[in-house]
This record gives sequence, structure tokens and C-alpha cells, in this order.
Amino acid sequence: MPRWVFVVIGLIGVALIAWGITTSKPPQQAAPAPGGVFALADLHRLADVAEPVFAPDGESLVYSLTTDNLETDAQVSDLWRVDWASGEARQLTRTPKASEWAPAFSADGRWLVFLGDGDGDDDTQLWRMPARGGRPKQVSRLPGGISDFSLSPDGQKAVVVAETGGPQANAAGTTPPIVIDRFWFKEDGRGHLDTRRQQLFIVDLRTGKAKALTSGDFDHWLPSWSADGRSIAFVSKRGGPDPDRNLNFDVFVVPASGGAPRRMGDFAGADGDPTWESRPAWSPDSRRLVWLRSDEDRWIYYTTGQMVVADVATGHAKPVAWIDRTFYSPRWSADGKQLLALVEQDRDTWLARIDPASGQMAYLTHGAHFAYDFAVGPRGRLAVLDGGSDAPYELRTVGAASRPLTRHNAWLGQRKLAATRDVSFANGGAEIHGILTLPPGYVAGRRYPVIVRLHGGPVYQYSHEFMADWQLYAAAGYVVLGINPRGSSGRGAAFSRAIYADWGNVDVADVKAGVDWLIAAGIADPERLGVGGWSYGGILTNYVVASDPRFKAAVSGAGMANFLGGYGADMYVREYEAELGQPWRNTALWTRLSYPFLQADRISAAVLFQCAANDVNVPCIGAEQMYQALKSRGLDTRLVVYPDETHGLSVPSYRADRLKRNLDWYDRHLK
Repeated sequence: MPRWVFVVIGLIGVALIAWGITTSKPPQQAAPAPGGVFALADLHRLADVAEPVFAPDGESLVYSLTTDNLETDAQVSDLWRVDWASGEARQLTRTPKASEWAPAFSADGRWLVFLGDGDGDDDTQLWRMPARGGRPKQVSRLPGGISDFSLSPDGQKAVVVAETGGPQANAAGTTPPIVIDRFWFKEDGRGHLDTRRQQLFIVDLRTGKAKALTSGDFDHWLPSWSADGRSIAFVSKRGGPDPDRNLNFDVFVVPASGGAPRRMGDFAGADGDPTWESRPAWSPDSRRLVWLRSDEDRWIYYTTGQMVVADVATGHAKPVAWIDRTFYSPRWSADGKQLLALVEQDRDTWLARIDPASGQMAYLTHGAHFAYDFAVGPRGRLAVLDGGSDAPYELRTVGAASRPLTRHNAWLGQRKLAATRDVSFANGGAEIHGILTLPPGYVAGRRYPVIVRLHGGPVYQYSHEFMADWQLYAAAGYVVLGINPRGSSGRGAAFSRAIYADWGNVDVADVKAGVDWLIAAGIADPERLGVGGWSYGGILTNYVVASDPRFKAAVSGAGMANFLGGYGADMYVREYEAELGQPWRNTALWTRLSYPFLQADRISAAVLFQCAANDVNVPCIGAEQMYQALKSRGLDTRLVVYPDETHGLSVPSYRADRLKRNLDWYDRHLK
């Protein structure tokens, strides 16, 4: 499943766009007073570091930094450059109303190519600027913009992903009706899918001219240009009479000059599934490709992503270093002798080096850390983007003398952050793990109000990463328990598959067991229990309050409960039918899984429902139906809809509003 990262960050106080260079500290609001606890205003001071890439000489890295602009109430990203030796960081772009991200260096190190959105309202296009800073120039002008790209090794061209097709407005500016005949017809962020398709184009960076590389009634994702400049790898789904009905993604290779694509491997399942967000990566000699393989369709996201290496000449592909854990972002070392990848563990994700011949692995990072990305440089240089429970993601070097490269969130050192502990408890024959966050000044033996947090996915987990909402709840005097019930990732496929076609059963039992353990430990006040989550966390919240009357307050965000009534409303029709079958054939199963709605009279908790108006991942109908059911019963309930937002809220004021409303709701019913 996608690893959603909700960027939460600082203020840029410039009203006009002004390109430039600065060696100043990261833009932020007035420095926080030392010694205070984490507060709601701190949400906007956090800075999100992402997408690090080495300069060709290995002496510096460029990355994007996303912050909150409270004047425009929008998140904005700028490009920064940090020196490898000194750790001195300087800002390359300064655009309060626009964003730049996804940087890539030309081979000679003179130029940076990146994605940008002009003044923030324009389509996303390719831009280019001198690598040391200067005025960027827009390169591409494809109608509707582009969503992804890969730079040619000589830096003269780029292969881009652009959407084509679809109806055009008439002379009066009226958009014509949306006409749909596809099986899979919705996608979060894209809305209804009609005749539009994502195609690949080659863009000349000197002239901006674009030439189509792919065509046909197929989508294309994750292009990757080979090191020798001759070929381009990409992901597409072309198998079966209707590719919309399966998840059989495949990796293809096409000549950069154009021609017929060749499929790599012959696996009848997902190769390079775009939801893993891991691009096929070329070896330096352009003879091999590495990517992630999922599993056969029926296991959808209840699986572990494994590395596959293909010989490009023959197309033969084979797994490398299979372990019962998920890999992310595999790529080759600079000399092509080793593979590097992120490997998910129980509550952690580490960077590993893998021998492609023997499959032997050596972990390069350890401990209570969540590694989200990394960069490979020359002469064996590596940088990892990771964080922990008390520190958001920052860049640091990898090696015996690891040291920080960026310090954009150093101000958190002036805060009294809540302490976290790893916890485990038994439920029947299963051992369940979680993370406990304690209020600053926690006193052993005193019972506290508790908020149980439930993660999305469902195949995801709570890890050792900075959780701003947990810090806020703890600062307000709550103990926060983040539980990884059965169905979570990080502990192998069998642990994830324990809830396959059986939601709201053993996962609910695991949540209840966690509460029992917390009460028995003398930490939780059994009369002041709250629960909440977003996405599957909202779904599981609905199951929990319909199963356990001990919870007095709940917050169900982007949730669903009436799955019979939700069929066709979201974008998961393929996944539903693979896991549950068709509702008119397996009506009993669909009905059983809809018990929070169909048996809403089992709920006694006060529930706050939230949703995003343009969410196609988990549409508002799920929250609306549950709100109406509890309102009909006369329970204390409320519905909050965030306009124009998709599944992951991005508007700074909305993100702050959500947290404040959550805290107010819990305070109202638990204090």
C-alpha cells in the first residue's frame, strides 16, 4: 500500500514570488519558547525533508523542503542544497505561492531539472535551473501538466508522464458530461476516469518540444531512463481482456528512440505495482533492472513486496533475497555490485545492502528508526532520510561515523516531548505490539484518560516515527496507545492476512486486549477511554465502538461501515471483489462486515465523523451514513466535511482544525 506522508510544516512570509539563493535557516514562525510542551501552533513549524539526490561529484545533495504558508493556507515546497562535508544547507528556490520538487541532476552537475507548478495554480511542468542556484526556466508545456519524469543520462531530454484524452470544454466554457465505460472508474486525486490515459512523452529540455513514446488504451507509470541512454523502463498493465479488472502490473522496456515495448518477466501478478511507489531501477551497466514484486491478485495488499532482478537482454526475472518482510525503493550501488533497499521491520524500517548473487543482507541502519528514503552517491557515499519518535525525518550520512546533514526541525529540542515506550501484550495465541506515548510529567500509578489510535491500511503499521498528533494529545494529559493489531504490516504476510475477508473480528479483539492490558497495568482509567483513526483506522474505529461499550468517545475519520451501500462509491472495486467476492453472490459476508451500520444500535459512544469532500479513496458517504445512523438514534455525534480535499488533507488550516476538533471532542467526553 502507499506509504502516506502527511507533510506538516513552517511559514514563508514573502507575498511575491522571488527566485534566489540564501544560506539562512529554514523559514519558520517565531522561535518557540524553550521548555514548553508541543502545542497546536507547532504543527505549522514542522518541516518535511524529502527526495534527496546526490550531485554527480558526491560533494552535496539537493532535496525538497515542504512548509506551511499560513498567508496562502497552502503547503509549499522549495529546493535546498546541503554540503556533504560541512552540513551547511542553503535554499535554492524561494517561491511562497508555488512549489518545486522531485529534483534531478544533469550528468555534468551543472543543471537541476525538477517539477514545479508555477504560481501554485498552474499545471505541473518540467523546470530547469543552474545547479548552484539562479532563475528557473519552464521547459515543458504539455496540456494538463505532467505527474512524473526521468532524466536522460546526458541531461538533454526527459521522459515524462502526461495525461491525454478526455472531453474538452465547449466554446462557452462548459465542461461536457463525463461518460464512463471503464470497470475501474475512480481514482483518488484524479476523480472519475473516462477516456483519459497516462502516456509517456520525450521532452527536449532545450526546446521544450514533446514527442509521444507510448500510445493505446493503457496507463503508464514510473518511467526510468537507462544509464546508457538507449532504453526506458516503465510500468503498465496490459494483460487479460480488460486490464482494469486485474492487478497484473508488468515492467516493460522500450527503446528511447521509440518502438515496441518488451515485457520483463512472466509473473502472473503485480510487478512494479505503482502503489509501492518504487521505480524500476537500472544497473549502471544498463544490463539489469530491479523492481518490487507483490503477489497474485487474490492477495492484493496482504503481501510483502519482494525484490526482483531481470536480465534486460533475455527478459528473465528472478527474486533476490526473499524474506517475509517488505522491501521499498530498491536501487543499485554506484559500482553496480550491490543492491540497496529499505526493509520494513516490526515498528522500524532500515536501510540494507544486498548481494544480488547470494541474497545476503547487511543492515546499514539500526535501532528505533523509520527510514523513509535514501540517496546513493559516488565513492560509496550514502545518505538516509529517517527519523524517530522524537524527531521528524532529516538527512544523515550512512557509515561508522553517521552524522546529521540537515537540521530543519532542530527547534523541537526546545520542547518537552512526550516519551514513548514499546509495548506488547497477548491475545489468545497472538502477541500484539504497539507504541505507548506518555504525557510529559507522567506519574506511575496514576490512571490517565486514554486515546487508542488505529492506523490506516489496513496493511500498515505504527513505527518509530514522529507523530505530531500523539504529541499534542499527550501534552493535553492523555496516554496514547498506538496498536498494530493483526492485519498490520512489519511482521510477515501471515500476520497481515489474519484479517483477510474478516475485518472487525480479530483486529477488534486485539484492540480490546490492548485496553485490558493498559487497565491492568494501572495506566488507563477505564471510565475515560477514547479511540480514533483515519482511513482503515476510521473503519476499525467503527468496528471497535460497535463491539466495546467501554469507549466513551471516538473520532472516525475517512471511514466506512456500510460496505453493501458503499460498493462502487470508492476506487477499490477490484480489491473488494478479489477479497470478498461480488456483493450479490456473497451477500452474507458483505452484510456481516457491515455490522457497525446495520447494527448501529450496538453503539453507545459519542462519535465525531470526519471526511474529505473529494476523497475517492474512502468517500464521505461512509461517514455520512454512520453519522445519520447515530443521529437517528439520538446519540451525541457530529459530522465535519473538509471541502475540496482528497484522502490526505493538505490545507494547513484544515489539518490544524482536525487536530483541534479531535482534542476538543475527547476533552468534552473524557474529561
